[in-house]
Amino acid sequence: MIEEGIALLTAALPSRRPGPYQLQAAIAAVHAEAERFEDTDWAQIVALYQVLDRLADNPVITLNRAVAVAMPSGPAAGLAVLERAAGDRRMTDNHRIHAVRGHLLEQAGETESAITEYRTAARLTTSRPERHYLLTRATRLTRA
Repeated sequence: MIEEGIALLTAALPSRRPGPYQLQAAIAAVHAEAERFEDTDWAQIVALYQVLDRLADNPVITLNRAVAVAMPSGPAAGLAVLERAAGDRRMTDNHRIHAVRGHLLEQAGETESAITEYRTAARLTTSRPERHYLLTRATRLTRA
């Protein structure tokens, strides 16, 4: 099914200027093409997110781009992109901003700040499984 989807996408993309759905499908296809996480073509994913971010005024796309940017370029680069999404009023009190910031701060070795962000995200989410996951991350860092 993945091969069929990639073939359909490959045939559709050159026919006209891609819209947000085609770009999202292309991002998913790049993920699907990697046999292992380590094989993911992050440069291509970042490039697709940059186009998508310019095309669609959506801070969640910017948040996703921040994660993608951090993969090849490091957590500081991801945090810089994340601040654009965090400054968008539509993301006020959104737990995902804090969860991603916590993850990137953890990768950067800023343990105390990461713990604070994970706890803030846990407080803001309405999902019990997410809350449990975020508090577990904070606890693990506290014990480390």
